[in-house]
Amino acid sequence: MDINFNKNEDHNKLLLSDLKRKLVKVKQGGGEKRIAKLHEQGKMTARERIDYLLDDKANSIEIGAFAGEGMYAEHGGCPSGGVVVKIGYIKGKQCIVVANDATVKAGAWFPITGKKNLRAQEIAIENKLPIIYLVDSAGVYLPLQDEIFPDKEHFGRIFRNNAVISSMGITQIAAVMGSCVAGGAYLPIMSDEALIVDKTGSIFLAGSYLVKAAIGESIDNETLGGATTHCEISGVTDYKAKDDKDALDTIKNIVDKIGDFDKAGYNRIKAVKPALPQEDIYGILPKARNEQYDMMEIIKRLVDNSEFEEYKEGYGQSIITGYARIDGWAVGIVANQRKVVKTKKGEMQFGGVIYSDSADKATRFIANCNQKKIPLVFLQDVTGFMVGSKSEHGGIIKDGAKMVNAVSNSIVPKFTVVVGNSYGAGNYAMCGKAYDPRLIFAWPSAELAVMGGAQAAKVLLQIEASSLKAKGEELSKEQEEELFNKIKAKYDNQVSPYYAAARLWTDAIIDPLDTRKWISMGIEAANHAPIEKPFNLGVIQV
Repeated sequence: MDINFNKNEDHNKLLLSDLKRKLVKVKQGGGEKRIAKLHEQGKMTARERIDYLLDDKANSIEIGAFAGEGMYAEHGGCPSGGVVVKIGYIKGKQCIVVANDATVKAGAWFPITGKKNLRAQEIAIENKLPIIYLVDSAGVYLPLQDEIFPDKEHFGRIFRNNAVISSMGITQIAAVMGSCVAGGAYLPIMSDEALIVDKTGSIFLAGSYLVKAAIGESIDNETLGGATTHCEISGVTDYKAKDDKDALDTIKNIVDKIGDFDKAGYNRIKAVKPALPQEDIYGILPKARNEQYDMMEIIKRLVDNSEFEEYKEGYGQSIITGYARIDGWAVGIVANQRKVVKTKKGEMQFGGVIYSDSADKATRFIANCNQKKIPLVFLQDVTGFMVGSKSEHGGIIKDGAKMVNAVSNSIVPKFTVVVGNSYGAGNYAMCGKAYDPRLIFAWPSAELAVMGGAQAAKVLLQIEASSLKAKGEELSKEQEEELFNKIKAKYDNQVSPYYAAARLWTDAIIDPLDTRKWISMGIEAANHAPIEKPFNLGVIQV
């Protein structure tokens, strides 16, 4: 091992340590005092409920753990968006579970809460996964109601999705384990089956205070909308549970009876671990994002038996394409090559940049995977498409458009791993969030932005200097340096993987060694949903 390997390893393990520390804090939700208060009420926390429900909490993946991170400081914060979402197994069946975190503003819905719930439903719809809602929420967070109430991607879309999911034959089960008020009351009742916990669960369009104010009727919340009322009088709920565990046991029993699903038929054989040590990834991935490394060395530590069948090896070398297996699943891999390569024409291609020949190769490979029904895995470390007169005259825009077209129209499931840089149109071509990957997740080394912090700061500084020059003013060297550092610091914060994860541009930030698990569970989920339309690139310039 050389000195650079050791330095890289130390750096990446520090990033991983920081990730683990942040996850511990986020999993505390609203804090120890609020957790203790829930326990005093005889209730479990959102995470405790999910852990009890799943067959094995370790054999699960969490979506959006960092949702809302740093976004609502003036409102006291919103850890994990006030809702916990996990994909795991209940009685051996893969399901997605959504649990309101009542330790965060009594489970009230912030704008990011709505976005995260919609993401969970999107995963259920795309993969035809049963979805379980564990409801314990005070409803919309009123100080931010204008950001969550009326628009297409706001609160009401969730109930629309309830109806669509039901019409698709996807099982929805809801357990009311605390408050369920106002518009939120429709979620459990639009599910296929609804449970309510006695004495702690309640459902009503308006609570007792609002009822008194609106129509003058005096009534307590339990009589208005408690478990006995809805199980024995209104018939709104289907099962009455004595406590949280009883409700969760009932859900387990219901899921246990669900029939098997039609499979998409993705190819899988017995899984084999990579032949090369996965831990080497920490030393291979460079500390500085502009340094070269061989992406092939990363691939060999992610795929079964470190075996990779490369497609068009000598052509378009700034993108690696080829076939492999991950946890037994056949996959097609499209990865950015980060080392400088020399073409047969003697030309140099810079690492992380997409050239015309690379885009052409990727387009052909994506089409092949669609024809063969092979899921696609994108490994992103991309600074964008090649610029300059030579590239423009060579038709880089046309070739880039072909690649984006292929990614957009791909019908096999796509999974995106943001390894390093994810800049500009490179993010799009390599299946960024806008291109419907089934799952998109980042390593702690990731950066997502239009361009890197230093480049952006230089561009913005040039614009500022030109603007001042037009007014007859000039910046001194000291002023230039101060302005550059100020712009760069702001931009560096925005390119952080945590900034992206907070806004659900990615589903998670993970330890690189968990990559195989995420892709495997993702393909297993996708296997629930047979492909229903043919692959068609539409109109494309050749």
